[in-house]
Amino acid sequence: MTADCKLGQAVKESLDDYFTHLDGEPPHAVYDMVLGCVEKPLLNYIMQKVGGNQSKAAEILDINRNTLRKKLQQYNID
Repeated sequence: MTADCKLGQAVKESLDDYFTHLDGEPPHAVYDMVLGCVEKPLLNYIMQKVGGNQSKAAEILDINRNTLRKKLQQYNID
């Protein structure tokens, strides 16, 4: 199994757990919840890997540096 498939499996298992423990409550804002749970640790990890270099991080993530900067601000990541 490749790394991206493992990540997808981890997301599926987490969603299975989420839906199992709703206790009758309707699911809400699942898309934003998943993105928030995945995006912030991803950005933290990559920024640590590149020693805070936003240009390198943006290149690794394959996103525009301005987009990265906005996301770092959104999650209060230095």
